[in-house]
Amino acid sequence: MNLLPQRFIFRFGFASQTSTFKGNYPCSIPSHGRRKFSATTLSLATPKSGEELLLVVGGGAAGIYGAIRAKTLAPNLKVVVIEKARPLSKVKISGGGRCNVTNGHCPDNKILAEQYPRGHKEFKGSFFHTHGPMDTMSWFSDHGVVLKIEEDGRVFPASDSSSTIIDCLMSEAKRSGVLLQTGKVVTSASSTADGKFAIKLEKRSLDYVEHVEADYLLIASGSSKQGYNLATQLGHSILEPVPSLFTFKIDDLKLAELSGVTFPKVKAKLQLEGIQKKIPQLTQVGPMLVTHWGLSGPVVLRLSAWGARYLSSSNYKGTLCVDFTPDLPIEDLKSALTRHKSQFLRQKVLNSYPSELAVVKRFWKYILDREGICGDMLWSSISNNLLISVAALLKDCAFSVKGKVSCLFPFLRLISAFDVITLIEKKLSVAFFLG
Repeated sequence: MNLLPQRFIFRFGFASQTSTFKGNYPCSIPSHGRRKFSATTLSLATPKSGEELLLVVGGGAAGIYGAIRAKTLAPNLKVVVIEKARPLSKVKISGGGRCNVTNGHCPDNKILAEQYPRGHKEFKGSFFHTHGPMDTMSWFSDHGVVLKIEEDGRVFPASDSSSTIIDCLMSEAKRSGVLLQTGKVVTSASSTADGKFAIKLEKRSLDYVEHVEADYLLIASGSSKQGYNLATQLGHSILEPVPSLFTFKIDDLKLAELSGVTFPKVKAKLQLEGIQKKIPQLTQVGPMLVTHWGLSGPVVLRLSAWGARYLSSSNYKGTLCVDFTPDLPIEDLKSALTRHKSQFLRQKVLNSYPSELAVVKRFWKYILDREGICGDMLWSSISNNLLISVAALLKDCAFSVKGKVSCLFPFLRLISAFDVITLIEKKLSVAFFLG
């Protein structure tokens, strides 16, 4: 069996040619449902004539699923997965312990690919043409897992337990003959003169080194530097990853006093020094949250994702311009303020404001303070120019971004780790994205 082409690279995972193997831990799943692994030593003798081996680096969702698919498509191929810790450990905690399998609201793979901040061009190729989210759902359904699609498009097992997905994958791995070794790390990989791969494995807790020659190699190590190091050793160029999905640090003591205040809908535009071209994705609409350190919420997280590299190059400094009334044109906003003034002349500015603003009193005070308006002033004392200034601030409120703060929201999840196997005239190429 020949691999075509010799190597493939995708973000957080790549596939290459390689493998001959020695030693394994086949997985077993007892009837009472608890997963265990029994150690069995493979023969170190020369492989059977014509037998080829695929070595999989990483026992996460991509690695296990890739091993299963490879064994399914090429039954005579020996497939061994190397995992330094517990297999599928991230699957167990993903989706709050329920395991978010994929997205079920977008059958058009081209449209779905456009939602990825980086890599969407690659996803339009073999990724979505051969094995997209609908294929992922079909695979699990065919293997006895009942799935459900929630309102936001997330797909979970009907059991609401990640163990359902783990049991399915491990059971299928055992059935298909995939071998698993845990407690080992692949520390180096190089090409041999005859087109194979020389692999070095080490045990985490022992002074143990094992050298293996492999016919095929699948690196499915997620965001671990291990995978990047192996890719570099094999001659690939690596684009240094940068942080994504974080909140914006805003040095504004008055804003910090609003911690916990939420806005159901704002329009936020990120402006960065040195970025002259117009980037549509750097303007987002959605909910926003004020935190002790600045601004967060879905709209900010999306900006951090789409602007990840731009933010990195600007040292995470820039300006965030927020429209707090995106559905209310500025002229309508001015009219609402003027009407409110005429109706409540004898009331204090702090105590009443137009209902059209749909904001809380604490935030209204923040706006007044930024405009230098004392809350004890009466509406009758507010000039038309001040009203225009307040309207302008509500439509274009600038915040100075001074840095980033890591975000650990529980809804951040694995993105479609099971997707992409290509079979071309029985020539096996394997490529995965684990985001």
